Amino acid sequence: MKLSVEEVYSKYADNVFAAAFSVCRNQADADDAVQDTFIRYYNAPGSGFRDENHIKAWLLRVAINRSKDIRASFWRRNRVSWEEYMASLTFAEPEDSRLFEAVMQLPDKYRTVIHLYYYDEYSIGEIAEILHSREGTIKSRLSRGRSLLKTIMKEEWNDDE
Repeated sequence: MKLSVEEVYSKYADNVFAAAFSVCRNQADADDAVQDTFIRYYNAPGSGFRDENHIKAWLLRVAINRSKDIRASFWRRNRVSWEEYMASLTFAEPEDSRLFEAVMQLPDKYRTVIHLYYYDEYSIGEIAEILHSREGTIKSRLSRGRSLLKTIMKEEWNDDE
């Protein structure tokens, strides 16, 4: 099963961008990763996908891997930081902005798992499949990520007093 690139892009571009941004932490690199991801989808053989969930998981995996490659690239210079990008976003509640900032402060391995679990609503088993890790590893990273978020948010709350 393979859907058209236009259909897949309209359904999953936001999810792919969010996953890429959580790794790259800047808009320009995330945009590059998204573009590369959909080019790879376009060139992928159509018979390799079981269903739409498999397509979405594949897109996210490619975006995360491509984002890591871009972030490690020698040419990555003079990009807009995630802090500058965050300033251009609008949040429904002030707490949403603080949470976004706290998530972006997490190390990559926790940030990616938190993103896939809470924002894309994948189960631990699905995340393990996407990241090619064991479920125990994902549970551990999710737990540690939550703990770090709690610490970060608590520190910010104490700073406000």
